[in-house]
Amino acid sequence: MLKQSLQQKLLQKLSPQQIQLMKLLQVPTVALEQRIKEEIEINPALEEGEEGDDEEFKNEEEETTGDTDEKETVEDDYAEKEAARDDDFDIADYIQDEDLPYYKTVVNNTSADDEPAEMPISVTSSFQDNLLAQLGLCDLDDHQYLVAQQLIGSLDDDGYLRRDLTAVMDDLAFSQNIHTSQEELLEMLKVIQTFDPPGIGARNLQECLLLQLERKKDGQPSSVLAYTIVKKYMDEFSKKHYDKIEKQLYLQENELKDAVHEILKLNPRPGNTNSEGTKSVQHIIPDFIITNNDGVLEVSLNSRNAPDLRISRSYSEILEAYSKDKKKDKSSKDAMMFIKQKVDAARWFIDAIQQRQYTLLKTMTAIMNYQSEYFLDGDETKLKPMILKDIADVVQMDISTVSRVANSKYVQTPYGTFLIKTFFSEALSTDTGEEVSSREVKKILSDAIGSEDKHHPLPDEKLVVMLKEKGYNIARRTIAKYREQLNIPVARLRREI
Repeated sequence: MLKQSLQQKLLQKLSPQQIQLMKLLQVPTVALEQRIKEEIEINPALEEGEEGDDEEFKNEEEETTGDTDEKETVEDDYAEKEAARDDDFDIADYIQDEDLPYYKTVVNNTSADDEPAEMPISVTSSFQDNLLAQLGLCDLDDHQYLVAQQLIGSLDDDGYLRRDLTAVMDDLAFSQNIHTSQEELLEMLKVIQTFDPPGIGARNLQECLLLQLERKKDGQPSSVLAYTIVKKYMDEFSKKHYDKIEKQLYLQENELKDAVHEILKLNPRPGNTNSEGTKSVQHIIPDFIITNNDGVLEVSLNSRNAPDLRISRSYSEILEAYSKDKKKDKSSKDAMMFIKQKVDAARWFIDAIQQRQYTLLKTMTAIMNYQSEYFLDGDETKLKPMILKDIADVVQMDISTVSRVANSKYVQTPYGTFLIKTFFSEALSTDTGEEVSSREVKKILSDAIGSEDKHHPLPDEKLVVMLKEKGYNIARRTIAKYREQLNIPVARLRREI
């Protein structure tokens, strides 16, 4: 049964311009250049340019344009008024002012000489290519070669075969119509395991280490003992239960130490051997730069990847010609509506870029002032507890806006380049009732673990006592949480022989 009714609802919706600003706000500087290029490609009314470009065009236009008589001026004015009455928009609003061009409101802090140099990209062969080259030197028939080739293609980036052999058999049957058996796969896998680098083609860490130790065969007691430990006591070794290994093998501490040293020299990820020296490093481009000028902190926005934008001059000329045209048919009006939409979109995008720069700078300035003691000398113990709401109250913006600014953006300081969101931390109370930052506690915890005796590492219980002596009342589970956030293992796994 259908019913009709009238309802009145109050909804809050973001305009397309606000949505565009929010998306641009969370884009880091390193990705902003690509975003601007995409907008220029889809909007012909938007283009890059500097002030000198239009000023040169303006001077040429003044040289080639003569004085017009009074009658022609009156007719032009009349045509402009008629066009304004016929259309639902004012063309004069879309024609750039010759006295103050729109692009002059954009700040340019870079020059053509500041363009970054192109970084050469090294082209290297993968470890699979090296294995295939070694495979070509083996005395194999076509069937065996294709089976071994499938196994090499099934290795992961670490050089391990973590797929089940039955899955490899299915891949060969469905993709290449090759039928094989697990015995043949194991035979070809043993052939691959003889290739370089040693340990390639292993199915787990234990097999990888054993393959490397078997390849070594130097006859040294430490190497023989290392092979025995990996083969029979891998679980105890991985958990660093060295006392159990000593008792079961009747070893002295120096003997176990030499064997462990031999194991630690092995490569647990042989697949990364070829790419360790040539792997690409992603350089961090800071969004903000903080400088200390004789005790006065200054923050600037890195606008290297934000080129100057303006409305295309050709579109302005089309609008000027349309305003002087007395005969306006339907096709020309449709064309003008298309141009109007593109010009509006270009102006919205330029405004969003400018608003993004303003919001970023205002938010980072508030963060710098809030943590001024830290930015003056770089002492992490002087970081104050700071949450998103603290900065949102200062800049009079929503918490989500501050979150977008802090997310995936970096600031360059005299003490290094840091992710902005790392300056936000929760508050902890000391014995005196003073609130301190959790990052300060993490710094003290990291220093204490870094200076501990590795033969007798500090357990979490002793770390709790140590921090309490410094005036920090922290529970053991909080210590464990901070230790995990710092990627520090438990005391047993930090122990060294």
